[in-house]
Amino acid sequence: MMRSWLGIGIVVFTVSAAEAGAPSDVVKPFYLQPGLELEQSARGRFIDPARKILNQNDEIRQGGPDGCLDPALPFNDTNFDPAEVASTLTLEELVSGNEATVVAKFMAEGQEQAVQWRLKEIGTDWRIFDIVSMSKDWALSRFQCE
Repeated sequence: MMRSWLGIGIVVFTVSAAEAGAPSDVVKPFYLQPGLELEQSARGRFIDPARKILNQNDEIRQGGPDGCLDPALPFNDTNFDPAEVASTLTLEELVSGNEATVVAKFMAEGQEQAVQWRLKEIGTDWRIFDIVSMSKDWALSRFQCE
């Protein structure tokens, strides 16, 4: 009898982990569709503090064409070539409990770029709470968009 309970526990754990998907699956679309992070359709993929900053950026953009954020954050604020990024992109993922880090590495402007995405598991979904440059001095959570 003890064996069947153990088997059920393993099956439940496996199904639960599969429902959440991989954190890198949440990050990858931002490299396939440049500017996605600035679109309202993607806002559900974020939680605070990132969501708060993105919403503040939207409010500023309502008053004019420019917001407070660079439209190339996932690309480490570079003048990137989408084809070069697509052909060199690698995503490295580390999950620790209900938090995950995904490091996106790619070539842009002749140099390897690295951007860290920080995610938290909310229910059965991974949500982004920060984007951080690993070579430049910026993090989405530190932007002052007021």
